Amino acid sequence: MPISAGRLRPLLALVEDSLIDTPSPATGKMPDSAPTTAAMNLALARLPLMREHARQSDAEDVDWVDSASLEQLATILGDAEPVPEVAVPAALQTRLRPYQRLGLSWLSFLGSHGLGGVLADDMGLGKTVQLLAHVLAEREAGRIDGPVLVVAPKSVLPNWRQEIQRFAPSLRVVAIDGPQRKRLFASAAREADLLLTTYPLLSRDLAWWRQLPLDLAVFDESQLVKNPATQAAKAARALPAKRRLALTGTPLENHLGELWAQFDLVLPGLLGPRRRFDKGLRQAIEKQADEAARDLLRQRIAPFLLRRTKDQVIADLPPKTVVTRAIELEGRQHELYQNRAERLAEELSRLANDGNWPRQRMRILEGLLRLRQICCDPRLLGSDESGHSRPSAKLEYLLTMLGELCAEGRRILVFSQFATMLGLIAESLTKLKLPYLLLTGETEDRETPVRRFQAREVPIFLISLRAGGFGLNLTAADTVVHYDPWWNPAVEAQATDRAHRIGQDKPVFVYRLIASQTIEERIVALQERKRELADALFDAQGQSMADLAVEDLLHLIQGESGT
Repeated sequence: MPISAGRLRPLLALVEDSLIDTPSPATGKMPDSAPTTAAMNLALARLPLMREHARQSDAEDVDWVDSASLEQLATILGDAEPVPEVAVPAALQTRLRPYQRLGLSWLSFLGSHGLGGVLADDMGLGKTVQLLAHVLAEREAGRIDGPVLVVAPKSVLPNWRQEIQRFAPSLRVVAIDGPQRKRLFASAAREADLLLTTYPLLSRDLAWWRQLPLDLAVFDESQLVKNPATQAAKAARALPAKRRLALTGTPLENHLGELWAQFDLVLPGLLGPRRRFDKGLRQAIEKQADEAARDLLRQRIAPFLLRRTKDQVIADLPPKTVVTRAIELEGRQHELYQNRAERLAEELSRLANDGNWPRQRMRILEGLLRLRQICCDPRLLGSDESGHSRPSAKLEYLLTMLGELCAEGRRILVFSQFATMLGLIAESLTKLKLPYLLLTGETEDRETPVRRFQAREVPIFLISLRAGGFGLNLTAADTVVHYDPWWNPAVEAQATDRAHRIGQDKPVFVYRLIASQTIEERIVALQERKRELADALFDAQGQSMADLAVEDLLHLIQGESGT
């Protein structure tokens, strides 16, 4: 029968991916993932073309694997029918917003078909409560009768305990954490509905977890296992769970390989082997800006990824105003920066000409880090070259700004990726007699400073970007200051969302302090390129980006003019 190539190409690509696995040299058998790959790709094909062919050729009796289930899945996915609505469990102690009810129905739809997925709502939209509602609903439906494992960063375990107690107190929760956790293992399966552990402990305790079959494993902040070579990622894949779900506000941070890793965790085989994915879809999208490849990838993951932004779903969230403050480096700080930048550009050019660039990449990246530190405060260099008497233009601006904001009664979060910089800010605030709280990776008791800030006891909260970029609810804040820009816009957005989230009733002002005519200014432009990649994949708009090359790094150091 005649059929257009355009309609056939996506289907053939899916069938091709179903057949890409090769027999093991030792056994001559296909890998265990092959049947899963084929079934998942058949489901994902959405099958409108196959159904039409079957009707026209009287071939409706074709014997498909699990045909009834796949046909139901294909009807909903292919015809854009809404997933069946699921009643909110009576045991859930809160009212879900409309988009959260949709999230619950979507999760339950995946559960009814035994499928995993990625819930990738923006930070602050309530992924935790949607997951808890899903667990309650699955227990009511009889699809879960044993414990559910939640793996999360250590810093957010207190938040999980609080959310469970608040929204699902009927669920018995046991945290497998701390030096005494071994004694909890024996009774955990019998006495818990929800088990909590951390990524580092998951790999250490993997032998025990392998003895406990799980109906569902949930990976919170799943971007932390975006590198499949890490011990945590390997342990996550080794869990004997019937289903897996990933929760993340940033499914794509730097490149498409991270997206592959998260889907390979929850739906192994969906995107094929990593090497083929990198050489095929990833290279076509990132290097060649191939719109057809981008559309194919987006269509393939769309049924199994649910992502909503705050702007899309919360009409009553107060406005967020982002203000960028350009700060001019002066005097000896400017001279130090210029000297360092010139030396680094010369070294990079020499390495590129000699062909030694790939082997010296870390050395150049360290040089870029030093430039960023100079922009913050020369003292971060920690050497005689820093010159302790050199003033920091940005620090002086921040202190003036904080004094004015405190006088206005504002509640302020100050983020920096450099914990040492936060220490310097703290010293200055002490001299000015401005009270503050501090949260870094060295902070053991996170709950106390968070509680004090939320109680409005202290107006300024200094937070390291990585330690406080997720897992915190700081709606008492109405002002967010990013002292230094980070390469990844998603990380900054996560930090901002500590304040701009559900429960916030005040407009939020976000200030970004950028040293003008420096690497910081060019990082902002790089952030836009990364944001465009995510938008192009998830929102069907925008262009793509390529990995940083020598030319990109020279631009970061020297700018457009090379000066």
